[in-house]
Amino acid sequence: MKPIQLGLALAATLAVALTVAPACAQGGKSGVERLYILNCGEGVAGDISRWSPGVNVGKSMDFVDSCYLIKHGDDYLLSGQKVYISGVDESEALLVVARTGQDERGARLSAFIVPTDAAGLDKHLLPVDLLLPERQFTLHFDGVRVGPGALVGEEGEGFRQIFHGLNPERITGAALGVGIARYALGAAARYAAERKVWAEPIGTHQGVSHPLAKAKIETELAALMIRQAAWQHDHGQPAGESSNMAKYAAAEAAIAAVDAAVQAHGGNGLASEYGLIPYWGLARLLRIAPVNREMILNYVAQHSLGLPRSY
Repeated sequence: MKPIQLGLALAATLAVALTVAPACAQGGKSGVERLYILNCGEGVAGDISRWSPGVNVGKSMDFVDSCYLIKHGDDYLLSGQKVYISGVDESEALLVVARTGQDERGARLSAFIVPTDAAGLDKHLLPVDLLLPERQFTLHFDGVRVGPGALVGEEGEGFRQIFHGLNPERITGAALGVGIARYALGAAARYAAERKVWAEPIGTHQGVSHPLAKAKIETELAALMIRQAAWQHDHGQPAGESSNMAKYAAAEAAIAAVDAAVQAHGGNGLASEYGLIPYWGLARLLRIAPVNREMILNYVAQHSLGLPRSY
């Protein structure tokens, strides 16, 4: 396995464990929660689908068409569509959040564990031009029946449960961004020190060195914010602001670092031999997922600055 694929696979495994397990843990310690919390660390993959008709919620504000859930006796019948979800072909179950009612605050969401081989659940491969360790899918739920034992925690508490897992997901995504940036900058620095034009290394020219230095500063600032966010989460302190800021800063730093590295390499920055372009695609993805740049700015404007909600 190539280094980028290995690193991404490890990141994907961590993201699942850090996101799904806390969400399940928030629901309580019934049989279904204990089963999947334990198995998250033992090779059983999972993924998250979050739905709310007409409203983009959750990871990367994924493209959502519609979802509805009907109570049928003690069971639930789940119907709808989820676009962009990864690793379904390697997962035994999905953590699905669906609308189960309405109250004065809006939609009431509930979380369910749904087996990936459930009757009525169809998976369609969604090809993407990006080097990733897992494949992307569109899901169609057509009256998928789940019993009361599939409910995670209490009905109507899915929103709270899922959001408990979003901060670790954003911290993990931010750490991936910093890793990409450091790798690209390291490769660029070596190239700029070794590549000589007219007897001098190209790194002696400020036009080459300054963009790399600027990207290095941005990368390490993002890394510090990641440390703050991780520390706050681990110590039970509110980490929403720092997690969002870390994710934003790391994605921007990763894009800037890879771009500067490609530019420093000149035409070689596009050559397969130097392997930089796959990192640009991944860095660009981090500006979109998990949670896109615009929603982070919305969060900071509303919760950090106290400005009116804009959406």
